[in-house]
Amino acid sequence: MEKTIYELRDSNIRRTYLFLVIFSLILFGIGYFFVYEFNWGTTGLIILALFIIFYNIITYVNSDKIALASVGAIPADPNEYQVLHNVVEEIAIAAGIQKPKVYIMNELQPNAFATGRNPTNASICVTTGLLSMMNREELQGVVAHEMSHIRNYDIFLMTVIGIVVGLIIILRSVALRGMWFGMGERRRNRDSGGGGNIIAIIGLVLAIIAPLLVIIIRAAISRQREYLADATGAYIVRDPYGLASALKKIGDYKKPMKTATDATAHMFISNPFAGERLLATHPPVEDRIKRLMSLTV
Repeated sequence: MEKTIYELRDSNIRRTYLFLVIFSLILFGIGYFFVYEFNWGTTGLIILALFIIFYNIITYVNSDKIALASVGAIPADPNEYQVLHNVVEEIAIAAGIQKPKVYIMNELQPNAFATGRNPTNASICVTTGLLSMMNREELQGVVAHEMSHIRNYDIFLMTVIGIVVGLIIILRSVALRGMWFGMGERRRNRDSGGGGNIIAIIGLVLAIIAPLLVIIIRAAISRQREYLADATGAYIVRDPYGLASALKKIGDYKKPMKTATDATAHMFISNPFAGERLLATHPPVEDRIKRLMSLTV
């Protein structure tokens, strides 16, 4: 049985909070490794718990600002980008939501993404390359796709995933460096027992496995969301051909985006890296176009 838009929205919200809980526990596990290694005791555990609590609060309140800053996005001047603002406004009216803030990325690759925690606190960002390559119908299709992510509450889930992925990747790097520099010290203290080595191994496993788990979950979530947003966007503008044409142009562009990272790749309308990657966050462009062309809206 097909879910209603409200059921999808509520499901996304629940998944987001569940995701935060799960990875808060993972962060605590990684953090405990550092507390043990540096012998910070109870004080270290309290600081770690407070850090995770405040991190989640900051992520919730400032998720869109963090995502936009990470890719160097700036507000789109209403005079310079009048057509873009007009398109965003008309699509927002058609979608029945408040007009999102509009941002620009100075990037040649044609791409776009939406971010925020809900439809009243959302932003849409497009690259200068997208604006230079798309006609109005194609731009409407792309904006409608991103508006669907906003209306379906996909943006909160995808933005939170991106921020958590980024932090875990940083912690993994710190853990691996800590392991490297701590090897000599542990060898000099073998007589003190093997507990430290066991905790070190646990920390190493967490540091390696945690980002992989995030990437797998992110990929599974994002691929299905892209199909749904394509169909919903086509329904909003009553035209699947504009987005299909835009995806064709985006797919034909083979140069990678300069500012994209593994933590933000899933947020874009199409894979920002050159070529396909293992566990790609987006379904193949050809499949998306085929599905769009089969729609009757």
